[in-house]
Amino acid sequence: MKALTITFFLLLHFICTSQKKYPTNYFRNPLDIPIYLTGSFGELRSNHFHAGIDIKTQGKEGLDVYAASGGYVSRIKLQQFGYGKAIYITHPNGYTSVYGHLKKFNDKIEKYVKSVQYQKENYATGNLYFKEDKFPISKGDIIAYSGDTGGSGGPHLHFEIRNTATESIINPLLFGLEVTDHILPTIRTLKAYTLSDDARINQQKKSFQIPIKKLNNGNYIADRISASGLIGFGVDVFDLFDKMPNKNGVYSLEMKVNGKRVYYHTMETFTFSNSKFLNLHIDYEHYKKYKRRFQKTHKHPLNQLSIYKSLINDGKITIENGFNYTIEIIAKDYMENTVKVRVPIAGKKSNLLFEPQQDTTNYYVDRKKFTKFHLNKVSIAFPKNTFYDNLYLDLKQEDNIVHIHNATVPLNRNFTLTFDVTSYTKEEKEKLYIANLEYPKYPRYQYTRKKDSTFFTTSKTLGKYTLLLDNEEPNIDILYFKNEQWISNFKTIKVKINDEGSGIKDWKATLDGTWILMEYNHKKKILTYNFSDKKLVGSKHIFKLVVSDNVGNTNSVSRTFYKKQLN
Repeated sequence: MKALTITFFLLLHFICTSQKKYPTNYFRNPLDIPIYLTGSFGELRSNHFHAGIDIKTQGKEGLDVYAASGGYVSRIKLQQFGYGKAIYITHPNGYTSVYGHLKKFNDKIEKYVKSVQYQKENYATGNLYFKEDKFPISKGDIIAYSGDTGGSGGPHLHFEIRNTATESIINPLLFGLEVTDHILPTIRTLKAYTLSDDARINQQKKSFQIPIKKLNNGNYIADRISASGLIGFGVDVFDLFDKMPNKNGVYSLEMKVNGKRVYYHTMETFTFSNSKFLNLHIDYEHYKKYKRRFQKTHKHPLNQLSIYKSLINDGKITIENGFNYTIEIIAKDYMENTVKVRVPIAGKKSNLLFEPQQDTTNYYVDRKKFTKFHLNKVSIAFPKNTFYDNLYLDLKQEDNIVHIHNATVPLNRNFTLTFDVTSYTKEEKEKLYIANLEYPKYPRYQYTRKKDSTFFTTSKTLGKYTLLLDNEEPNIDILYFKNEQWISNFKTIKVKINDEGSGIKDWKATLDGTWILMEYNHKKKILTYNFSDKKLVGSKHIFKLVVSDNVGNTNSVSRTFYKKQLN
């Protein structure tokens, strides 16, 4: 009974604190359907934390999107990737709401945005900023329609709330948006780490996974381990919402040693500028090798994330000989559903079963110094603070492929890779580019800057790179109609484009000699023109499209069609 009372007051304190800190009746659901989440705030993504919540749109596009509260449209952004079509509303209470992956804006905003696109003759206008009197908005106004634009993995609405002054992102659930969640988080795996030269875990000096067993109450217990010196832990953990299969992130992680908290973080708020430190928060090497993210319950000294609270010795645990320890790692979701894993430890000094091999090469990097290495016709330059730790790099060049260590080491800054191209002809240089070979079957174009004798690129990913030639023009396939065909009932022109080499860079379409806007869905590789953009004159029309890739190969197509303007 006493435990239940304490739990009740802790939950009450949590709710009251959140209500005092953030207004809980100010913002409404941006859709008119119940909120089911396919992505939670702070969820672990590639190189960043998820900056909002992803609201399920029932697998559809075109749902009404409402202003979560009154204010004015302060910004619109259009880009091929990222949030795609996005709208930002600044509110008088000091917050800004963000709506991403939209299909289109409301009629007034859509008309204005298209006028800018046609003026610039470009789909991706970047950021458009507005003053208060341009697009005033009331709470509940339809501002847009949900979609699948940008880097989304399917139709949904990405929704954020930011502090207008600081641009920090805040968990939207703290503002009173309702979700249903009665499901405990799941801890899939536990991992232990040795963090000092004299540290040992089960007579080993390395990180490895510790078997855990699920108990009847939903909690877990790990196999007993022996250890000494400075050690740390990490967990592979996820959360589920009611009626949803998506694996989401947890709201908080806590670690206690013999009942005393030594580590705690919450997904309440963070900044975009620090989001890159996700790669220090997780076991980055394990993720790159096995695509599973372990959240470490100990903090790297260069990690600048603001999510951490009440850390003792950065969550690192000193195990002394002859003492017993009980470690508890506690995961909670936003609704306070709680699960924990208990790890019994016996403090015991031991000799190594296996002596780890010393990691030394001819290529040492002091992270605080600028370092440059030269291979055969290749140079690699690392500015100071490119790395988070000093290390020995594996560098080699084989069959025109440069091996720059491996992709399991996270970087803080870009390095520069330069190729000597004096052995190539002028014609070859025009079609030559630098490619990343992380996936050898699918080389990825690296933005290649060209000088007469050298080509160079910058990157934040170690791994394999090479020079490739692309002499193939892009493929163009006009869909659904042939030359000289009547298409009076068509609402759009759709064209599939693709490039197997350096990739699509740009396209230009004209209708009867005038530039037209074709939106590109890079996931389906389809360009779309909407006939509602332009009033047709006469019945005979000529459509032309020119597509270019990243090294300047171009292909073009022209098609005549007949269409009467329908009222």
